[in-house]
Amino acid sequence: MSTTDAPAQDVVPPIHDTGRGANRVLAMSTIDFTVMFAVWLMFGILGIEIQKELLLDDVQLSWITALAVLNGSMWRLPAGIIADRIGGRKVTIFMLATTAIPAYFVSTAHSYGVLLILAFLVGFAGNLFSVGISWNAAWFGRERQGFALGLFGAGNVGASITKFIGPPLIAGTAGMTFAFGVQGGWRLVPVIYSVLLLALAVITFLVVPRHDRMAGPGKPIREMLLPLKHLRVWRFSLYYVAVFGAYVALSAWLPKYYVDNFGVNLYTAALLTALFIFPASLLRPLGGWVSDRLGARKVMYVTFAVMLVTTGLLMMPNGHIVIDHANGTQTQHLAYGINIVWFTVLVFLLGCAMGIGKAAVYKHIPEYFPDNVGSVGGLVGMLGGLGGFILPPLFAYTKAWTGFPTSTFFVLFILTAICAVWMHWTIVVMLHEQSPELADHFDTEHIDTRSRQEV
Repeated sequence: MSTTDAPAQDVVPPIHDTGRGANRVLAMSTIDFTVMFAVWLMFGILGIEIQKELLLDDVQLSWITALAVLNGSMWRLPAGIIADRIGGRKVTIFMLATTAIPAYFVSTAHSYGVLLILAFLVGFAGNLFSVGISWNAAWFGRERQGFALGLFGAGNVGASITKFIGPPLIAGTAGMTFAFGVQGGWRLVPVIYSVLLLALAVITFLVVPRHDRMAGPGKPIREMLLPLKHLRVWRFSLYYVAVFGAYVALSAWLPKYYVDNFGVNLYTAALLTALFIFPASLLRPLGGWVSDRLGARKVMYVTFAVMLVTTGLLMMPNGHIVIDHANGTQTQHLAYGINIVWFTVLVFLLGCAMGIGKAAVYKHIPEYFPDNVGSVGGLVGMLGGLGGFILPPLFAYTKAWTGFPTSTFFVLFILTAICAVWMHWTIVVMLHEQSPELADHFDTEHIDTRSRQEV
């Protein structure tokens, strides 16, 4: 497939932000997304208590999280398209109110089958991401889109909310019963989230401008889907699997990893996991700001380099090589082990790279597809989220097959390596072959589109 690799030139000029209205949209959409993200990934903490109560194995537990992630990914494309057509305000309010219903009923589940269904329905919360991307892109001009989309994306920090409130709430209310028969322990958390989602739906209705902006009002669906034929879109999607799908998977997987491999309690595991979540979320605005100034691809090179180093160290199994000699003796060589401190430091650095990389991926979208941010952003977000669906069961199965808990990071190392090689091959090798004089300008927007082709 042949397409140009430079941003579109014949596009409608971007809509520039309009002060307080744009800022209210950015602030409210970020708050909404933060809470919805917390709901989407709440099983990372609740799952440990659910596993004890329902006597589940690791693979069964991984499917609870995976189904929530699946439903939070599969509707991102249509959600982004709808937001482009009718505006993010209406879609956001609808999603907040709709997600509150299954969130409440999670507290009433007493069987594995019912919990799987409810986890899937609660996962609908994750689709708010593509809505917010479309909504904010419509309100902010290109010169600020990287920062605005990065700040909105920092709502990923919602993954840490349950890590903080969950363990003390679970421990402090276990065995208690509240109004309307609401039980304490892990069952209280989804009830609190349900009430909070309804409150945010009302606040969003009151706060954000009634007259919304949208990228593609009245545009035919067929036209909105045309950009998806570009190979470039699918390449961006794979990048997003590595920086976002892996982030989602690790956010849910790390608490149990800490408990099983380092012997810490749930509260300590939650706090240590937050040290991964915070940089992976809060550095996203920085990633957008840097991408605005240095270019998204340069940022992606640094991102993948850091991810390869950190996952390469984390995937090494603890132990040593034993050599059996002919005389019956044994010697040990290449002893390797990583304690909880160094593990946490490496995971923190991995989170930093993911946080910056997530913004860099989405910086590409309004530049190349300014009139189709919802559809393209929705597809990239959908496939990235589907990576978060596939990876937790893959972590569980590879651990069962190999016996090495560190196989989790081997999976991530291979994924990152594929992304880095594809990016380098596409952007550098082909650029040298076809247009050597442009080799140092692969982030320049105003390059003659005829001089570069992407395969």
